[in-house]
Amino acid sequence: MPDVKAYHSGKPEMQNQILIIGAGGIVKDAHLPAYKKAGFPVFGIVDIVKEKASILAEKYHIPNVFSNIEDAVKNAPKDVVYDLALNPDQHLNVVKLLPDYSKVLLQKPLGASSDEAKVLLNLCHSKNLLAAVNFQLRFAPFVLEARGLMDSGVIGEIYDMEIRLTTHTPWQFFPGLAGKDRLEIVYHSIHYIDLIRSFLGEPKAVLAKSFGHPLKPFSSTRSTILLDYGRNIRAVINTNHDHDFGSEHQESFIKWEGTKGAIKAKMGVLMDYPNGAADQLEYCFLDQDVKPEWKNIELKGNWFPDAFAGIMSQLMHFDKGKSEKLLTHVDDAFKTMKLVEKCFH
Repeated sequence: MPDVKAYHSGKPEMQNQILIIGAGGIVKDAHLPAYKKAGFPVFGIVDIVKEKASILAEKYHIPNVFSNIEDAVKNAPKDVVYDLALNPDQHLNVVKLLPDYSKVLLQKPLGASSDEAKVLLNLCHSKNLLAAVNFQLRFAPFVLEARGLMDSGVIGEIYDMEIRLTTHTPWQFFPGLAGKDRLEIVYHSIHYIDLIRSFLGEPKAVLAKSFGHPLKPFSSTRSTILLDYGRNIRAVINTNHDHDFGSEHQESFIKWEGTKGAIKAKMGVLMDYPNGAADQLEYCFLDQDVKPEWKNIELKGNWFPDAFAGIMSQLMHFDKGKSEKLLTHVDDAFKTMKLVEKCFH
């Protein structure tokens, strides 16, 4: 489990200004609330529908609003981070317009396929971009706490990592996804594939199957993914976004089991989405003289919006030479994309 200290890098002393490209729901619900809470300076916001950008700019006191990339780039300060909150099919054309040697945070996924991701990766390299991908689940407060516990050795050797989602996701909030041939894994479970990689490294193989719903127009709303880490480690992802039978049996969790203890995190944002609930974290340490007992850890913040500040902070730390590794660099994100591709073969 590498780079634990880098994940806990904290707020950077020297902050880059941020230029947000896109003014959709994820910017309204996560990016801007996170940056406001962290005190990050937002230079401007860009959207082809300028009215959308203007509404957010007024609410968050953003000084500059643009309706096209060219004007935004022309006026942007030298140290700006371009924060692309766009659908993956828009990344390539926008990245082409950014100056060489820019600092960029790309919304996940890195393309809808590994072929698209490869083209974008090569473009980032050819333009010498300092580019990361917004796999912000790695920076959710409950994940950071769990990572710290595991790094201290208190739960021993990890032999099981399970991620389970049984909720009712209102896909109608995302009408643009209705025509996607690849949906659940590429746009949701990709978070979990990336997270498992960050803890366990590269698997030997992956086995996956996605399922649609007979009454919904989406290609896939449920998936089961098994990652092969050898005979002693089970790593499995089970997602069911169609459980519309009340909240009694809904669940949304990540669980790590080790030879000395276990940790379980509740992902509250996915319960009753988009209203959500508070995230939770519990642990249980084995003691021969004491009956196993689960205890709560008080969390500071939630996945939404705090993780979005965490990943931006880590990029800034790396840019200023305060961190040795950019944890979600496009090169690392491409490894996640290759695993996603294997899920379809």
